[in-house]
Amino acid sequence: MDRNATGTFSIEGNTVKLKSDKEAGKDFTINSQSKQANGYTLLFTHPNKYLTKNILCVFIADGKEQEVYSDSNGEVRVDLKHCDTIYVQHSLYPDIVTIIKDKTNDNNRFTLSLNPSLEQVSFKGIDLTIESDKVLSCLSNYFMPMPDIKFVKQ
Repeated sequence: MDRNATGTFSIEGNTVKLKSDKEAGKDFTINSQSKQANGYTLLFTHPNKYLTKNILCVFIADGKEQEVYSDSNGEVRVDLKHCDTIYVQHSLYPDIVTIIKDKTNDNNRFTLSLNPSLEQVSFKGIDLTIESDKVLSCLSNYFMPMPDIKFVKQ
């Protein structure tokens, strides 16, 4: 996938702090929500149906996490009697998760659309360390989930 970002950066000591224009955690819009019989249902909509599958949905109930991916129809159903929080994150466009439900929301059925911001990267919490005039490094993060990340100038 091609991704892009715009924004600014600042240097504090030996740390490069990136600040993207994209607002993190806003990649999905809740189009409708309601309270229905049992369990929880999330339905993702987008003109390109390929993009509605394999969306990670994280259900948190009493401190326990359950991860489920949307199916080929863009749908997720889980048999939980209670859920405190629901987060979603696109597997093709990983970024900061979007919160769909918090403890104050009693709804259990949500219809969501994918926002154009998915193609952008937020860089929230990604700082680079200047190790030398030719090497930058950073910690593993949601965008680059690998250890010992180094950028070396050739």
